[in-house]
Amino acid sequence: MAWWKAWIEQEGVTVKSSSHFNPDPDAETLYKAMKGIGTNEQAIIDVLTKRSNAQRQQIAKSFKAQFGKDLTETLKSELSGKFERLIVALMYLPYRYEAKELHDAMKGLGTKEGVIIEILASRTKNQLQEIMKAYEEDYGSSLEEDIQADTSGYLERILVCLLQGSRDDVSSFVDPGLALQDAQDLYAAGEKIRGTDEMKFITILCTRSATHLLRVFEEYEKIANKSIEDSINSETHGSLEEAMLTVVKCTRNLHSYFAERLYYAMKGAGTRDGTLIRNIVSRSEIDLNLTKCHFKKMYGKTLSSMIMEDTSGDYKNALLSLVGSDP
Repeated sequence: MAWWKAWIEQEGVTVKSSSHFNPDPDAETLYKAMKGIGTNEQAIIDVLTKRSNAQRQQIAKSFKAQFGKDLTETLKSELSGKFERLIVALMYLPYRYEAKELHDAMKGLGTKEGVIIEILASRTKNQLQEIMKAYEEDYGSSLEEDIQADTSGYLERILVCLLQGSRDDVSSFVDPGLALQDAQDLYAAGEKIRGTDEMKFITILCTRSATHLLRVFEEYEKIANKSIEDSINSETHGSLEEAMLTVVKCTRNLHSYFAERLYYAMKGAGTRDGTLIRNIVSRSEIDLNLTKCHFKKMYGKTLSSMIMEDTSGDYKNALLSLVGSDP
């Protein structure tokens, strides 16, 4: 399943709208869960992980109308740690959440390039436009300008190119002649010469449609006797290499890419909780079920079994509730 088809599949959704929904009793349940001494975390999990994002927005409105308090701020004051981070993430409107993740990746010392690459390489043009709009509204600056200020060199160029969303052509038409030409140009820009013409790689990877690129990768392998991934590995390094490989992975199979992100967020010592939370929250109403199937095929274990091994407490219970039953 290539990336541009992944946005329209209902079977991919793990968090669906609750039927017979009424925000008022839900708001009351949350109020009681946080009132007085102690907090009933399970009640919060039962409500917020079992409602769609649109329903959570209605609950927040009802909470303010009934109790005169902001729901997100109340949750922040009652919860802590990773569990708080996850629950608060659920309360953001989707594009505002992704804008926040991008903003957080750039603020302070150092830049989390991996977060920026992940979001920019895996979203459609329409989604990127919505994220840019939310970013400007919430932070008063241009996402493109902030990326330019925070990164440099070829990484800056590939990120700015990705932000334009030019790959987002869903037509299945491929010009075989142009695909062959692109493959030859990539070979001439990398394997054939000493050094690498990075801009040629960036231009082709960022401006061609996904269907076209799949054909380019096929032709490239015939010419170079190696995959485009192998050439990127040997011709580039660091964050630029990661960005190029991410474009290739998302083009080949978006769900495999997200499965890999989730796996490596938990593999080995420590957990990359930011990656885990972001990918489960942002994909839960899009295609997390499909990602779960790929996860099982690729790693021989289920996503939920790995979450059980790697996390604990209310944080674990909330993640498992969002992920839903095993494929």
